[in-house]
Amino acid sequence: MAHDEVSGAESSASDSSAVETSRTASTSTAVIASDVENPGEPTHRQRVTDTDPKAARRAQRSIYTLFYLSIAGSVFALAAYMAFPIENEDVGSVRLNTLFMGIGIALALFGIGLGAVHWAKALMYDKEGIDIRHPVQGSDETRARAVEIFDEADRESGFGRRTLIRNSLIGALIAFPLPGIVLFRGLAPQDEDPAELLSHTMWKKGARLTLDPSGIPVRASDITIGSVFHIIPEGLNDAPDRLEQKAKAAVLLMRLNPADLNISPGRENWSYDGIVAYSKICTHVGCPVALYEQQTHHLLCPCHQSTFDVVNECQVIFGPAKRPLPQLPIEVDSEGYLVAQSDFNEPVGPSFWERS
Repeated sequence: MAHDEVSGAESSASDSSAVETSRTASTSTAVIASDVENPGEPTHRQRVTDTDPKAARRAQRSIYTLFYLSIAGSVFALAAYMAFPIENEDVGSVRLNTLFMGIGIALALFGIGLGAVHWAKALMYDKEGIDIRHPVQGSDETRARAVEIFDEADRESGFGRRTLIRNSLIGALIAFPLPGIVLFRGLAPQDEDPAELLSHTMWKKGARLTLDPSGIPVRASDITIGSVFHIIPEGLNDAPDRLEQKAKAAVLLMRLNPADLNISPGRENWSYDGIVAYSKICTHVGCPVALYEQQTHHLLCPCHQSTFDVVNECQVIFGPAKRPLPQLPIEVDSEGYLVAQSDFNEPVGPSFWERS
């Protein structure tokens, strides 16, 4: 019986000690053993190209072949742009142009990317190194050492020595942007002044305002206060360059209380009984202004949030646009349909076009 009590006391003391040790371990910080040695860098493994000159020459041929493939892809994209031009209203020409230009640009990217990776993996110096960085500017000796490091990198990469690889890479990098430059050139008219083209649309005196996209003429009596309509000029749907013309001539038609409109001198007859028409093309970068706030009479461009006040002749009240939306002068013909008095009195669209 005494033995059991002693044993129980020892067991209780042991449990208390274990609990105390657990508490101490849980509340203390981790201790790093001081006897663990730095294992150092792993053993450097030589590549096949480091030991076999023939393998190195094969890798070199593969690399500059990939760079030449990139050049060929860029040239192919340029040729495809000219051989498969996009024709108006021809979906097939768009598909062919996109397909073959995409193939050429993909080859150009593939050649440069794979060639650069293969060069780094197979031929460039690949031994691991440690570079200790300092938060402050280095001394003159440190900067001189940096120059030496660049020289070492040139020698180790072989950029200065392997002239065939270097020249083919330079050629690929020069050729690669050319398709993009040509594509940007194709965004503007090829043989006409963009400012002159934007100065004229399909609107002319007597042209009826029709609904987009149906082309149904609009009567003044159909427009109620607070409503908004997307408008295109009569005959636009039959135009051979319908999309180009719509991009310039699209209009928003709204009706407000005539007493709310602040009309400047010279524009007294540009509206009809509170009905006003403004260009739908934002004067910032040409996005469609398609959101109308009925209570505030504001037009909002969803692209960059330029906001125009319809009450004050679509003056800019917020956003990056620099000038108001051009107003289309309108009137009513003998049959009660809304018609244009003339074309816009100023160019439509972005303000960055040359206006001179």
